[in-house]
Amino acid sequence: MRTVNMLDAKTNLSRLVEAVESGDESEILIARNGKPVARLTAVKLDVSKRIGVAKGRFEVPDDIDLYNDEIAELFGVSDN
Repeated sequence: MRTVNMLDAKTNLSRLVEAVESGDESEILIARNGKPVARLTAVKLDVSKRIGVAKGRFEVPDDIDLYNDEIAELFGVSDN
């Protein structure tokens, strides 16, 4: 685990984030006056659970596409 001082962290934040994001560093401690005050780590997101998150929470009406042509015309988009 690497420790950097506050000034180095401010100056090299992009590089430090890249290091934890890529896995080169598991975490980096940020110190003020030699005392650790913060920890920089990668966020582990489970995006697989995102698909279908609203399933069953609303119904799509059968006529949802009824006004598509009119809406496209309002935006200046044409199928022709």
